[in-house]
Amino acid sequence: MTYVDGFVAAVPKANKQAYIAHARQAAALFKEWGATRIVETWGDDVPAGKQTDFMRAVAAKEDEAIVFSWIEYPDKATRDAVGQKMMSDARMQAMKMPFDGARMIYGGFESLFVA
Repeated sequence: MTYVDGFVAAVPKANKQAYIAHARQAAALFKEWGATRIVETWGDDVPAGKQTDFMRAVAAKEDEAIVFSWIEYPDKATRDAVGQKMMSDARMQAMKMPFDGARMIYGGFESLFVA
């Protein structure tokens, strides 16, 4: 069943177009390496919570938007292989992230079901 990597990041609003360009470049590589689907979203209705929320999870600043993204793979083995390629491919290493990657949160998820 599908394996998913999920990501949440804070991106300066002024860098929206740079983020889109970066994400498109990275998506092409992930697809080349075996990802089946990449979804990138830009927050426009991200409410503040009472205990926690997306903004606090990534220490977002007033001038930053929340990006919520995921990459789908046919299985975990493919995801792991793509991760190795991501870390070693010179094209990926040459990309400059238009946001603070140290505040990004991510994780791998086994699918329970798709409706």
